[in-house]
Order: sequence, then structure tokens, then C-alpha cells
Amino acid sequence: MKIATELRNPNSMNLDILSIREAIELINNEDKKTAEAVGQCLDPIEKAIEKIVHAFNHGGRLIYMGAGTSGRLGVLDAAECYPTFGTNETHVLALMAGGEKAFITAQEGAEDSKELAVTDLKNINLTSDDVVCGLAASGRTPYVIGAFEYAKSLSCATIAITCNPGSIVGQTADIAIEPNPGPEVLTGSTRMKAGTCQKLVLNILSTVSMVNIGKVYENLMIDLKITNLKLNDRAIRNIIAITECSPEQAEKALQQTNNNVKLAILIILLNCSVEEAQGYLKKSGSIRKIIQGV
Repeated sequence: MKIATELRNPNSMNLDILSIREAIELINNEDKKTAEAVGQCLDPIEKAIEKIVHAFNHGGRLIYMGAGTSGRLGVLDAAECYPTFGTNETHVLALMAGGEKAFITAQEGAEDSKELAVTDLKNINLTSDDVVCGLAASGRTPYVIGAFEYAKSLSCATIAITCNPGSIVGQTADIAIEPNPGPEVLTGSTRMKAGTCQKLVLNILSTVSMVNIGKVYENLMIDLKITNLKLNDRAIRNIIAITECSPEQAEKALQQTNNNVKLAILIILLNCSVEEAQGYLKKSGSIRKIIQGV
């Protein structure tokens, strides 16, 4: 069986004798193929987001699983969900073959163990409400296959993100997202185009899912966690953009709501108390729906 991510790229057969400029241009031209490849997978991406949103709305979690570059991309996306969308630490999780140490240093044999995946999922108390999203550029990683097999035994939804159409991992999952950007410039180096494709898919999955559970108004973050000065400034700018209040009013509202951007927006727009704003949010997590319904 030919594995798409292991094929040699005819455009880079003379990579070792190209000038620096020629090599740069070659890689850049090959990278342009990644967005097109993802564009061919919009139907399964849509189905995957529907599964994730359903899970979120019913108390479930999104759990990324992978090894090597694929696993690291899952960790990155999960880590960014907290400051960007105000998720809690368990809302979006990432499990990597070999654990935290594997993020920096490869852990020998970890990705080849189905049993390790089962142990990792049992340790986080996987339930049927959760969605397991496995990442494997080649689509053959035993760690991910083991995760899917165990998840399915609990009736969890499973999503595969690979760059090898028709892969074993894809066939094991309920939904297979398998963009094919063509062979890597450096044969088998899936940290390149394959990794970029996976990152593009993850960007879409997490962002659109969070939009659909009310964490965005227009195109602004309204549930971001203020953990540094940059995010504090962004929160104030977003409040001003939505409410057309003054910077002083925005800062005051944040103080009143203990840095809760959603609540700050509502108490300004609706001229209500924090308690009233909390009541509105309990009925509907969508600021747009709240505003339209009041």
C-alpha cells in the first residue's frame, strides 16, 4: 500500500543542490497546496463540527489524541482554547503518546501502543458524551487506532485527521478528514505540508465550534480570559466595539464583573445589574440572542 505522506515529490528531487532562494520558492509553492487540500474536505469538517457542538451542548469534551508532530498540534490547539474562548481546563483536552515529556522529546515506542491510548482515556474518565479526535499524518498510528477502538466501545463520536486518504485511522473513525497536499518537499517530513493541513483543520474545528456555542459576537472574542496585558487591552477594545462605550466605562464594567467580558458587555448594553446579566446568560449563552430577545 502506497502511503501518501511517504511518496517522493518530483518537484524536489534536486533539493540538495538548489540555491537558498530556489529552495525557499519551492517550499512556498508547495505550501500553497495545503489550503486547497483542506478545501476538498469541507463536508467531513462540517459533520465533525456538528458532533463537537453537540458534545459541548451536552456536557461533553473534545479530546485530541496523537503522536509526534500531530500530537503536538493537538496540544497547541487545546492550550489556545482557554485564553481565546474562556474554556475550562477540561473542556478541550489533548493527550499525546508518551505524555507531557513527548512534547519536547520523542518517547520510544509510545505511538506504537494501543494499550497506552486506552490507559490515557481511562485516566480522564472518557464517557459517551465526549468526542475523540485523533491526529495521524500517515493515518496508521496504533496509539490513535487504539483510542478510537476504545472510544467506540463507549459509543463516543470519533474524528480522524490524517493526510493519507483511505487510511486505517480514517477507516476506524466515524468521520475522516483526510486532506492530501501531495508529497512533502523533504520526503516523509510530515511536520511540513501535512502538519500545516492538520493545523488548518484544527483552526476551523475549534473556532467554528466555539462560535456555535456563543463564545463569539460578530467576529470578536467575548469569552476570552484576561491573563495578561495584551488580553486586557483586547477585552476593553472588544467591549467598546460592541457597546460604543468609553474606555472608562469598559474598565469599570470589567471590574464589576470580575473580568467577565460577556457580563461586562451585557450590563452596559442592557443597563442591568450583574445578577440580571448572569440570569440572561443562564437562559441563553448567546449575547446576540439575548440582545434580540430583550
